[in-house]
Amino acid sequence: MSKHWQRGGKKVAVRPSRIRRDPVQLVNVPRVDPATIQKAEINSRSRQMWGGVAGVLGLALALAVLIVGIGAATLSSYDSVAAAAQSKRFGQCYNTEGPNCVVDANTIYVGGAKYQVAGFAAPEIQDAACAAERDRGIDAAVKMVDLLNAGTVIVGAPVRDQDGRETHRIEVDGRDVAPVMLDTGLAHRDGSNRADWCRAS
Repeated sequence: MSKHWQRGGKKVAVRPSRIRRDPVQLVNVPRVDPATIQKAEINSRSRQMWGGVAGVLGLALALAVLIVGIGAATLSSYDSVAAAAQSKRFGQCYNTEGPNCVVDANTIYVGGAKYQVAGFAAPEIQDAACAAERDRGIDAAVKMVDLLNAGTVIVGAPVRDQDGRETHRIEVDGRDVAPVMLDTGLAHRDGSNRADWCRAS
């Protein structure tokens, strides 16, 4: 036999809800004029633009100060005497850009002008007949560079050699370079029968 459900029993106490049910109070927000909004946007863009301009100007000023500082340091360390001495130095013409250089022991440039050196014949480099002559020609050119860098170089008046070429006596501190080159064995006396550099020891 089924049992019918009957109302009754213990009543459950209902507690008040913890969630507030107070109505939301609406604040009366004043209506903003569109012209005022547009003006505020313009002011905001203007501040951003001028902020960017100020940043660029600040960076440019910092770079200018840096450049001026480097320039001042460079000028203060610039030695005009050393620069003048460097401009008078000689090097090999194949790797020197200055006005003074040596092509070979018989051919030099002084102040950008080309001169044939008087008083001796030296082995060729570019027109060498063999590797031995070219090697001796390089040795003679290196020796000539050393001689010319040892003091003040003076180019003498032109003279004609045995072949009728115009040559110049070259002096370093008043001393002719020709006898020095002859003493090294890297050159022969001008006008003599030039030794065969390819067979020379």
